[in-house]
Amino acid sequence: MTNDFAYSRFTTEFRVRPDDIDMFQHVHNSKYFDYVLAARYDQMERFYKMPMEEFMEQGYGWVVKTAHVDYKRPMSMGDEFIVETGIENMSGKGCRVQFNITIKKTGKIACDGWFDYVLIDIKSGRSMPVTEEMIGRYSI
Repeated sequence: MTNDFAYSRFTTEFRVRPDDIDMFQHVHNSKYFDYVLAARYDQMERFYKMPMEEFMEQGYGWVVKTAHVDYKRPMSMGDEFIVETGIENMSGKGCRVQFNITIKKTGKIACDGWFDYVLIDIKSGRSMPVTEEMIGRYSI
């Protein structure tokens, strides 16, 4: 089952913090993963009305199977930036989420890419099919 519905895209804004900076005085590459995950966490609650806590109460979790990040330009201390994400597609046991991180001051993309998520049963740790309810809630 593949659902290639045209899903909505959402944005969350952040600011680079001192602990995001590496020895080269720009954001460490691993922090970009954190930014995308934090944005998805925020967007699940604000836009999809299905916060991660609700997923967990129902015994579900999303885990990253594959991640692709294309770094285009560095971000520095204090930079404000926008993380835009959107589901590209949903299929049997997961979904692909595409993202862009844009520096507010310049309007230029710092990085972009995608994450493949798999839905898991928290108790067993095994993958499971995406439910029709989830597809409905994400199809906005």
